Amino acid sequence: MDNGSDIGYMLQLEGVDLAPQFVYSVFFSLLFTYLILMFTNTGLMVLIAMEKSLQQPMYLLFCNLSFNDIMENTNLLPRLMIDLLSSERYISYVECVIQAFCNHTFSAAAHTILMIMAFDRYVAICNPLRYSSIMTTSMVVKLSAGAWGSALLMVSILLGLTIRLTRCRSFLMNMYCDNASLFKLSCQDVSINNIFGLSYTALLVSSSLLSVGITYFKIVTVCFTKKSKELNSKALQTCSTHLVLYMIMLWSGFLTIIFHRIQIYSGYRKLMAILCHVVPANLNPFIYALQTKELKSKVKKLFYSKAFVNHILGDLVDDCILVYLDNISIFSRTREQHLRVSVLGYILRDEGVAMDPEKVRVVT
Repeated sequence: MDNGSDIGYMLQLEGVDLAPQFVYSVFFSLLFTYLILMFTNTGLMVLIAMEKSLQQPMYLLFCNLSFNDIMENTNLLPRLMIDLLSSERYISYVECVIQAFCNHTFSAAAHTILMIMAFDRYVAICNPLRYSSIMTTSMVVKLSAGAWGSALLMVSILLGLTIRLTRCRSFLMNMYCDNASLFKLSCQDVSINNIFGLSYTALLVSSSLLSVGITYFKIVTVCFTKKSKELNSKALQTCSTHLVLYMIMLWSGFLTIIFHRIQIYSGYRKLMAILCHVVPANLNPFIYALQTKELKSKVKKLFYSKAFVNHILGDLVDDCILVYLDNISIFSRTREQHLRVSVLGYILRDEGVAMDPEKVRVVT
């Protein structure tokens, strides 16, 4: 097939093979999961942006991970939910290539972001006196740009080798688009694609494992030699969070590759492929918020302070008072009420403060 007709070329996606009575249950489960991950990841990003005390390299780098989780699942879940309710699952070739490009980019970026987060923890624990001079704002921006740039470059080459192929099939053997599913549409020799795909995966995973492994080996060595309880506590608190996120990402990636190659138990394979994308994005903000002391205290303050204020103000809330985060706004129903307020026997007006005539009359 001529590649010049790609704009109008339609592909059929593989279905999930659900019984009719389970379709809506799975749809609303995915919708609820998507809304939760959007709320938690966006909420943490907004909180870090609003709180100056949280605008540190560690939290700014975590914003990269939250943004990556949001974009990865936005690229995947809405389309999957639409296809669940549709009997005809068609997608244009161009749209499929874009989805595959985004899918692989966000997967690669998860590795590179966690690699620079490991470097940040290494500097904080092994060189604490030089941390502020090394992990400057410009350094964080450069590291973030490097993480995203390297992911974009590798995936561009990966997909570039695939779109050069001519196609003789239109049925995509997957629920969503990825590189392996796309080059399987071709009847040409795809040895180069297989070799580069395996090399790309091996390079990404090995460099990720090697860099994180060396970083943590040096951190453990420093903690062991200095024998400082404070240093060990700091290392355990921050590094355990990063390590849990890294292991979740790593095993999710491995499971995605394994299930892609398993042709038996098709329904379970497809379900696990979806969960491997969804579960890490939902767990990451909770793990980071619960395990990081500063972030945990800010989240508690955000929710508990508002609940406390609402309890104290009682029926006045929404009647003449609005509470938002740690701000309290007082309003009046009419202009006259707003210009004349009675408080503790005094009248507050735009002209000044005076005794309430009713209180004075009672005394006299």
